[in-house]
Amino acid sequence: MKESPDTITVGRVEKYLDITKRAREKATPLVEPSSTEGQKLKTMLRMADDYASDARHFLEIGDLIRAFGAINYAHAWIDAGVKLCWLDGHGDDVLFTLP
Repeated sequence: MKESPDTITVGRVEKYLDITKRAREKATPLVEPSSTEGQKLKTMLRMADDYASDARHFLEIGDLIRAFGAINYAHAWIDAGVKLCWLDGHGDDVLFTLP
């Protein structure tokens, strides 16, 4: 049975958890860690990791709405790093909104 596009399911949350995990692994820093931008990037990536962790927690307890929201926030932090040219998305226009 085909999933409705307007329904949040365990499978849909798991799909976005996987997409965000792949984006986090692929994106590599373009700024020096000790620079002002590098420190800001560190904060952004910590936020991404925290939101991804929250998403997994919400999924485990069956709160799919919060899980879906959290994983989208996580991915947005990573995508913002690519858009700001602090992270290299390696030309992947599926995982990232490229500059």
